[in-house]
Amino acid sequence: MQLNTIPEFLRKESASGLLIISAAVLAVLAENTPLKDLYDALLGTPVGIRIGALAIDKPLLLWINDGLMAVFFFLVGLEIKREVLDGELSDHSRIALPAIAAVGGMLIPAMFFVYFNHGDPVAMTGWAIPMATDIAFALAILSLLGSRVPVALKVFLLTLAIIDDLGAILVIALFYSTDISTLSLAISAVTIVILFFMNRFGVRNIAPYILVGVVLWIAVLKSGVHATLAGVLLAFFIPLNRDGDEHESPLRHLEHMLHPYVAFMIMPMFAFANAGIPLTGLSPDLLLSPIPLGIMTGLFFGKQIGVFGFAWLAVKLRVGRMPEGVNWLQLYGVSALCGIGFTMSLFISSLAAEQAGTDMITLHRIGIIEGSLLSAITGYLILSYALRHRKA
Repeated sequence: MQLNTIPEFLRKESASGLLIISAAVLAVLAENTPLKDLYDALLGTPVGIRIGALAIDKPLLLWINDGLMAVFFFLVGLEIKREVLDGELSDHSRIALPAIAAVGGMLIPAMFFVYFNHGDPVAMTGWAIPMATDIAFALAILSLLGSRVPVALKVFLLTLAIIDDLGAILVIALFYSTDISTLSLAISAVTIVILFFMNRFGVRNIAPYILVGVVLWIAVLKSGVHATLAGVLLAFFIPLNRDGDEHESPLRHLEHMLHPYVAFMIMPMFAFANAGIPLTGLSPDLLLSPIPLGIMTGLFFGKQIGVFGFAWLAVKLRVGRMPEGVNWLQLYGVSALCGIGFTMSLFISSLAAEQAGTDMITLHRIGIIEGSLLSAITGYLILSYALRHRKA
């Protein structure tokens, strides 16, 4: 990401994070007040589209999770492509440290979850839940510390989160796809070939890409592979003009246009639809049962150990270098913030519950909220202290 775009990006992501928090709080309130029936009825509202023999009938909740989140993943794909070709991920000397830290931040949290749940094959469907980092939520907490935060530390967090998103996409594609349809996959392959040739022959009009992308989304939806991956695949074929401005580059134009809608509408809607936790019946035994405990410890302890530990090893082994003007305590504070897994963790939770065929959503959400809140508070306190004593 070019340095002149970082302040605008951070402002949008920080404000989005605060809006996501508000939406999650509203969801919890709705689930635990007389509004519960209205809340559940809203999410269960059937919504259908039929064109001849083709029919897509889903409750509103799944349209949000499968449809709107495909737009979110489309934006993630655009950001990844731009960063790889013309941003932070194109500079191998700067990518090593956040890349290695991101790998640790995915592996160690999953190991914590496996440790607590390895004897339960149904619970084990949620092993990937604590792997994710919610960049909007993390930047919202970071924004509370103001201008004291070094730009290099923000860039480290952004780069790590992008690689983390790429890891989550691979996990979803490899481990959360079921009942594969050969015909639908074949149609998906044809659309990908069409997109390839459109890109190859220099088609720059956005409309044809979107039209083929809709067909790709329907085919992937029907194939058994999760529909949101269609958004990522489509993004990789959108042309990027490195030398032109935003309006001359289809990718930059789409990214700039979609970002406010994703940040201020889609992600808060997703949080509102998926964060409702019934508080009645909660007990210490339930809060500390293996599934919530595995998620909570994975996000809180696993992320800190994985991100900071792998970053420390990378620096000591001289395969990565510390960001300029950043010390170890500040890096540890950001490692704690990486344990905020909210949005992506909730998304993977919905996939895990669907794969398991049982209702574990409440247990997942308890662990996600526990781990994310602990990580947010701890990361803020560490960074507040570290930045207060920065000169010393």
